[in-house]
Amino acid sequence: MFLGESGCWLVIAAFTLYRRFVAKDAPLLHGGYEHVGSDDGTEVDQGDGIGRPSSAQEEAGPAIKPLVPNADDRVPLVGWKILLLAMPACCDLAGTTLMNVGLLFVAASIYQMTRGALILFVGLFSVIFLHRKIYFYQWSALFIVVAGVAIVGLAGAITPDPQAQPTPPVPPVGNIFAAREAIKTAAVPSGELQTVLGVLMIAGAQIFTATQFVLEEWILEQYALEPLKVVGWEGIFGFLVTLVGMIILHLAVGRTDAGRNGYFDMREGWWETTHYRRVAVTSVLIMISIGGFNFFGLSITRSVSATARSIIDTCRTLFIWIISLGLGWETFKWLQIIGFALLVYGTFLFNDIVRPPLKACVSRRKVRPLLEEEPIEHM
Repeated sequence: MFLGESGCWLVIAAFTLYRRFVAKDAPLLHGGYEHVGSDDGTEVDQGDGIGRPSSAQEEAGPAIKPLVPNADDRVPLVGWKILLLAMPACCDLAGTTLMNVGLLFVAASIYQMTRGALILFVGLFSVIFLHRKIYFYQWSALFIVVAGVAIVGLAGAITPDPQAQPTPPVPPVGNIFAAREAIKTAAVPSGELQTVLGVLMIAGAQIFTATQFVLEEWILEQYALEPLKVVGWEGIFGFLVTLVGMIILHLAVGRTDAGRNGYFDMREGWWETTHYRRVAVTSVLIMISIGGFNFFGLSITRSVSATARSIIDTCRTLFIWIISLGLGWETFKWLQIIGFALLVYGTFLFNDIVRPPLKACVSRRKVRPLLEEEPIEHM
């Protein structure tokens, strides 16, 4: 995961080399266009025409915009302050680990329903720590989205798909499945306790993920930095923390008789990755996917808010369901249609794409006029 995020530095290096040696005079990569002076030799105002100077982010061409800092009037994130990006990286690591471990103890439908609590935590943390104003209809939209996710998970729990049931493990990689079954049977003796433990882990993971989103929004508000470099630095910090944790767990558990060939055996993991092509190819594809996912998510946080990012992130369920239907991994259920309809409606309602059904729910926000100066008088 963090290797994929660190791969953003390759894109940054490619852009830098292209700008320096190939496209020295390309306006698309150097601010969009050149301002032309007037006939009398004076320079034309480089603002937007209404008295506001244009920033580097606004003048950058589409190809270079991800490599331009998000604001000219903010303090650059340099020096030791770069370590601030280690905080969301650690939250990402903790949240992902807890979710994956919790998934071992619960069904996928319960996992999906519990994961829907993310947007509520993000909304709550945004109000408490970032002092955001979330209106009544937006809180309603958050609960509508949570209800939609819960209905989708409920549909999977009521009528589970035979295709989604686990298959017997294949002998070459049976060690992984054996370790999973050993944890499920030895660590928690009862099936009910397994479900409770899994739900608590997944719910705790949402708190870490919500903290990550809010921290990233706070950092983007306080400092000027390039989105691609943010993802790249988070990938480096996350990789270093993961590497240190893997070494410690391998020395403490993985090399013992009880932990050999288990989750914390680094030699076994490296051997399976290098000897089984399917594992290696899947790992590379996951790295590319995670890198793009975090970059686009961070761009949404910068442009809109962390709460909007969490809602849009929840809509991934809809596209996963559509692709799973096309591949034959799931069967069609009418109850899921209701859940996805609520999911889409709540997303549109929160982002002001559709109006609230009740007039009392409409926010009384003052709309700032486009032109604040006096209207032009026609002669």
